[in-house]
Amino acid sequence: MRKQILTFSKAQFSALAGGLLDYGTMIFVTEVFHIHYTIGIVIGGILGALVNFFLNKKWTFNSENESYQSSLPKQLLKFTVTALNSIFLKSYGTFILTTFLVLDYKITRIMVDLIVSIFFNYTLQKQWVFKKCSIETRTNTNKFDFMQD
Repeated sequence: MRKQILTFSKAQFSALAGGLLDYGTMIFVTEVFHIHYTIGIVIGGILGALVNFFLNKKWTFNSENESYQSSLPKQLLKFTVTALNSIFLKSYGTFILTTFLVLDYKITRIMVDLIVSIFFNYTLQKQWVFKKCSIETRTNTNKFDFMQD
């Protein structure tokens, strides 16, 4: 249980680091260049996702005792799919809440981010993108392992 809490805490720190860059970029692009905030979310989301991927790979989900189930190229592909869907959820969710609740986009973005980060991003990154090999997989390795990934 302690390990899961530590991993979750690291993931939230990583999300915060990427999220600050993401959120700051969104506001900068929207306020300075007068680009619609949904486009700012996409631009910020890409930059934040890069930070988030590298922190999660090297720190949050990294373990010297366990190896990842997927190779780096597959992790990048899975992360890209996750990040693009996350950006869509954040952009669309922010637009919907901003439009129907008539709140500032900066406030609705934070509301949407909290939900997407915990329930979508964390779950997919832990269970799919950075999934660890099972004990059986690690003990039954053979020279054809490269074909299984």
